Amino acid sequence: MPQVCALATKAYNTMVAAGAEAKAADVSHETTPQHIHTVLEGFVVKKLGWKPLLTTSLMVNNDRLSTLTWTGVYVVPYMAPVLGTPKMSIELGWDMVNHYLEEYKKAHPNEFDDDETGEKIVDVGFSLAYGGMMLLNHTHLRLYRGRRYGIVAHNGAGKSTLMRAIATGKLEGFPSPGKVRTCFVEHNLQGSESTSPILDFVAEDKELVKLGITKERTAAALLEAGFTPERQAAPVSSLSGGWRMKLSLARAMLMNVDVLLLDEPTNHLDITNIAWLESYLTSQEHMTSMIVSHDSKFLDNVCKDIVHYERKKLAYYMGNLSTFVDLRPETKNCHKLDASNVKFKFPPPGILSGIKSNTKAIMRMTRCHFTYPGAAKKSLDDVSATITLSSRVAVIGANGAGKSTLIKVLTGDVIPQEGTVDKHPNLRVGYVAQHAFHHVEQHMDLTPNQYIQWRYAGGEDREVLEKASRILTDEEKAQLDTPFVVQTPNGEDRRMVEMIIGRQKLKKTFQYEVKWQNMGHKFNDYLASKEGLGYRELSPVVIRKHFEEIGLDGDIADHNAIRGLSGGQKAKVVIAAAMWNNPHLLVLDEPTNYSDRDSLGGLAVAIRDWAGGVVIISHSSEFVGALCLQLWIIKNGKVISRTKDGIDESKFLEKTDGKAAESKTGAVGKAKKRKKMTRNEKKAQEERRRLRHLAWLSSAPGTPKPEDTDNE
Repeated sequence: MPQVCALATKAYNTMVAAGAEAKAADVSHETTPQHIHTVLEGFVVKKLGWKPLLTTSLMVNNDRLSTLTWTGVYVVPYMAPVLGTPKMSIELGWDMVNHYLEEYKKAHPNEFDDDETGEKIVDVGFSLAYGGMMLLNHTHLRLYRGRRYGIVAHNGAGKSTLMRAIATGKLEGFPSPGKVRTCFVEHNLQGSESTSPILDFVAEDKELVKLGITKERTAAALLEAGFTPERQAAPVSSLSGGWRMKLSLARAMLMNVDVLLLDEPTNHLDITNIAWLESYLTSQEHMTSMIVSHDSKFLDNVCKDIVHYERKKLAYYMGNLSTFVDLRPETKNCHKLDASNVKFKFPPPGILSGIKSNTKAIMRMTRCHFTYPGAAKKSLDDVSATITLSSRVAVIGANGAGKSTLIKVLTGDVIPQEGTVDKHPNLRVGYVAQHAFHHVEQHMDLTPNQYIQWRYAGGEDREVLEKASRILTDEEKAQLDTPFVVQTPNGEDRRMVEMIIGRQKLKKTFQYEVKWQNMGHKFNDYLASKEGLGYRELSPVVIRKHFEEIGLDGDIADHNAIRGLSGGQKAKVVIAAAMWNNPHLLVLDEPTNYSDRDSLGGLAVAIRDWAGGVVIISHSSEFVGALCLQLWIIKNGKVISRTKDGIDESKFLEKTDGKAAESKTGAVGKAKKRKKMTRNEKKAQEERRRLRHLAWLSSAPGTPKPEDTDNE
C-alpha cells in the first residue's frame, strides 16, 4: 500500500503540474463569454447594420478553432435566421476563426513562419505519439529548401522519434517519397561486425540499388569522403566508430535526397571529420537538413534555424544555437555543463587495502603491444601508463588511432600480445563501451531494474566474468583440478576448489576466499566489509533509488522495457549498471555520444565531484577540458602523456571549492605535519574503523556512513 500511495501521489502531482502549465500557457489568448460576445457582435453589426441579441456560452464551453466546427456547429445553425442566408453565416464563421487564429499567432509567434521566403517543400499538420505518451500535439512541420534546422529538446522528448517517423513514412501528411525523398542517418552501422568489403557493403545497399547507383559511382563517393582504395577493400568490422559513422554519411551523400535527417552525426567523429561534415552540409544549397545533435559548436556552425519543442508544439527560431539561447535565456544549459536540471550522483568508491594515498598506482600497463588479427600495423606499440584514484585522464587521437583498443586492454576485454597489465587485486572497474548499447542489446525486453538484478545476481558483474582476462588458461584449469589438503579438527581432508570468491593482499603474497566443491559456503563478512563489497542490497527499491541518482526516472526504471527507452535513457541505464558495484575506476568511451546537454551536464558534475579515478575517450574538447588534467595522446600506436596546468572551470557556472576538490581528488598543497602514530596505535585505529564500518553495514537502510578521521 505505501508504494501504491506514493505512485498515486506522484501521478496526481504530475497532472496538477501539467494543468498549471497548460493554464499558464493559454492565459495570453484566453477567451471569455464577454470577449466572444463582443467579437461576434462586431462582425454581425458590420454585415447587418444593427445589433442583434446573441448567446455565446456554447462557443466558450467548446473552445475550438476548427473552421468546420465553428461554421457547421456553432455559427450557421444559430446565425442563419439572424443573417438571412447560410452564405453570410459561413463567412461569419471564417471571420471568427481568422480573428482567433491571429490572436493565437500573437501569443505564439514562433509556431508560424509568415516572414519566411524560399521554396517550401514540407508544410504538414500532425500529432506524434510513442506508445501511450503524446510527444507532439496538433503542431506543424514546415521545411524550406536549402535550410538547415537544428532540432532542440530535452532528452526523451521525441527528437529521434520524429526523425524516424519521417524516414519510415509514418508522419501524418508528410509528402510521399516520389515528391520529397528523405534519408535517415543514425547509428545503424554502429557495432556492425559485417565481414563484407566496405565498397561492396555500400554498393549492395537496397536503396542505392533502387536508385541505379553504380559501383564506380559508389567508389568515387567513398574516395571523396576519405575512404582510400585500400580502406574500401577492408571489411566493415575493421572500422572504428568514427569511420563507421562516416560510412553512413557517405551512403546518404549518394542518395541525393531532398531532406537529410541526421541523428547525432558527430558521434565518434574527430575534429577533422567534424570539419569535413560541416563543410559538406553548408555547401548544399538544394538539400534541406534536419539535425539532432548534442554538439553545441556543431549546431552553431551549421544551422540556420532552430526548431524547439515547446508545450508539445514545434516552435521556429531563425539563427543558430547561440542566437536561440539569446532569445530563450532559460535554455542556457545548451552552453554551460552544470547549468542543468539533471543531477547525477555517483556512489563513493569502496576501500582498497594498502592504498592509503590517492596518488598510489591502482593499475599499470607496462610495454604493451597489440595487433588485431590480419591487421598490417600495430594498434598499440610499446605502451606504458599508470592510473591512480586521483587520475582524470582524457584519451585523445584521430579516428582509428587506437583509443578504444587501449581501453579494451586496460579493462581486460583483450589481452596484449606483449607486455603486462597489473592492477590492484580488488580493483573494480566501471566500463561503458564506445557502442554503449551493446551492454543491453541482449536484454531489451527487461526493465532497467530487472537488468541490474540479472547482471549482479551472483554477487559479481556478469560482464566482467566474460572478459578475456577472466577466462581460465589450461594451466589455471589444471590447478583447479588439483586437490588441496586441509587440516580440520578431524584430521586431513582432501578438497577441490569449485570457485574463487575473492582475494586480498597478505604481506607480499595473496590470500584467497574459495568455495569448496560439494560444500556450503559462508560469506566472510569481515573480508567483504574490509574491501567495501557485499553491502549493496540487490532489491528493486534500492536499485530504483540508484537509477534516480543517475538521472533516470524511477517509474521508467521499474516499469518500462529497455527497448522503448530513448537513446539518452538507455545511456543512463548503462552508466547506472556500471556504477552499481561501487567501482574505484570509471572508464567512459565516448560518453558524450548519447547524452543530451542536460544529461551531459549532470554527468560532468558527477565526475568532477567523484572520488575515484576516471579515464575518458572523447572528441569533445569542452567536456574533457573541464574535467581532465592529464592527456594521453595516441598517434601511430604510441601514447604520449601530457599534464595540463589546470582544468577549464569556465565550462561550469560555479567554480569548484578548492578544499573540497583537494579532499576528493587527493591533490594537496602544503601538508600539515602530524604526529606519527605508533604501530599499536595504527592497529587500534584500524580496529575501531572496522567495527564502526560493520556496525554501519548492519544499521537501518539510509543511515549515513560515518566518516573516518585521522585523529579518532
